[in-house]
Amino acid sequence: MADAATVRGTETLAHSYLDAGPHAADTALARLTAAVWEDGLAKTGAAPSAAVLVDALERLPAHLLGRALVLLGLLAGADGPGAPDAYGEVRKGLGTCLGLLEKARGDGPLTHALLYVVSHFPEERTRILDRTGALGLAADVSSRLRRCLRPLPGSDAVIGRVWPSPAEWNLTDAEREQDRQWVRGLGPARLAGAYDGDTRMLLGYTGALAYWAVRHDMPRRVHDARTPRPYPAPAGPAAWHRHTAVLRCPCCGGRPSPATDGHATCTACSTRYPADRGVLDLTAPVEDDADPADVLRNAATMESVGYYYETVLRPGFLRLMGGNWAGTVAPADEDAYITEHTRPTDGPVLDLAAGAGRWTGVLAEAVGAGRLIALDLNPSMLHRLRGTVPGAAAVCADALSLPFDSGSLGAVNCWNALQAMPDPAAVAAEAARCLRPGGTLTLMTFRAADDPVDRYFQRSFRGPGFPDGMPLGGLADITAWVTDAGLDLLDTSTPGNFVMITARRPG
Repeated sequence: MADAATVRGTETLAHSYLDAGPHAADTALARLTAAVWEDGLAKTGAAPSAAVLVDALERLPAHLLGRALVLLGLLAGADGPGAPDAYGEVRKGLGTCLGLLEKARGDGPLTHALLYVVSHFPEERTRILDRTGALGLAADVSSRLRRCLRPLPGSDAVIGRVWPSPAEWNLTDAEREQDRQWVRGLGPARLAGAYDGDTRMLLGYTGALAYWAVRHDMPRRVHDARTPRPYPAPAGPAAWHRHTAVLRCPCCGGRPSPATDGHATCTACSTRYPADRGVLDLTAPVEDDADPADVLRNAATMESVGYYYETVLRPGFLRLMGGNWAGTVAPADEDAYITEHTRPTDGPVLDLAAGAGRWTGVLAEAVGAGRLIALDLNPSMLHRLRGTVPGAAAVCADALSLPFDSGSLGAVNCWNALQAMPDPAAVAAEAARCLRPGGTLTLMTFRAADDPVDRYFQRSFRGPGFPDGMPLGGLADITAWVTDAGLDLLDTSTPGNFVMITARRPG
């Protein structure tokens, strides 16, 4: 139980919020939020403030209503000592929220703030869907709401295929059947944890969208004119053949060389590596002991993952992690940064964690496809890349142990990937090891947001190896990874929560 002084203090802050003018709304919200909520935990005095806000919902002016709803959503989804009572107080306002939704209609900030609140009450699913069914919600918005409210349906659950909205995933029958097979192997506890993780990801995206919209207006979608389209992989010798002089066998450090049976064979230890469809896979000798509970990695093995990454996952990820709801950083801006700052010395140019090849194509135009090696741990991504950037070599390998000689690469690009690495400092050190003197490293990643609510929503994203959310460092952490690797910083650009860096190996 909260002590009387704490209750009086939070109630006073809540009443002060009700009187805040348009220019003071954000400050008043931040002050009240800090008093009742911290990093996903409801404090002991949260319930009385929630009661004050719920009681005032129907008379709050527009500049306060949306912001108050976001805070109520945070409290409804919170853990911590004050969570049960706060949840109960917010639930008392569910009928009011549904009534406001029917009045609001349309795709505006208030609608998204209200949806963020009601998405936290699966026990009221029938009531909520009955009241919202006639609102004409967009397919992505409606599917997020329905999924957040849906109880775990058992082994037929869709896992890892719902973010940023289930409506944006159009899987083939074969893909759905493959999903069902590994979902059934998770077991009840792992299945429940994975399903809950997906729900938290959707709630985080819903909340982040609403939080942006009530303060800045609705997000703007940015069209990427260069999104790679699928092309058949080229026939003939694989492009990686031309780079055997810098490639290393992960087992012994020898040279993998093309073999007549379509494999690569180490000239030193005779280890054989598959080279399916022109992708040299240097992970093959390592036993595959992936945890079946790592559902996002399982989902990533589908052949269509490259398409979904480019058209669905990445744009949503930039909005959530980069705060890019206004489209301030357009794909063309990223292209321009890579083109301007990649300054290779002699030697191959590595696109590290290349994915499906969106920025491999930009590098190909900047330095020539014949110099490029695209490296990723996901062979499905690289198979797509082979079709979109046919002149680039494709190598499946681990970024923590790059299969290249020290001082062998003319430049390295690592774009929108470092935050997903289990040890980003080690990845930066590996890139630095492989660079020739004078070679450049260009990278883009994300820093933790200054606003604690935005940081909370950033951590709602689950990724392979990050079941509790993807941790982000501050700008000082990111630059330290680079400088501690022995590189000299040449440029640091920080639009929003993006961090774009150029560094060079001295010498």
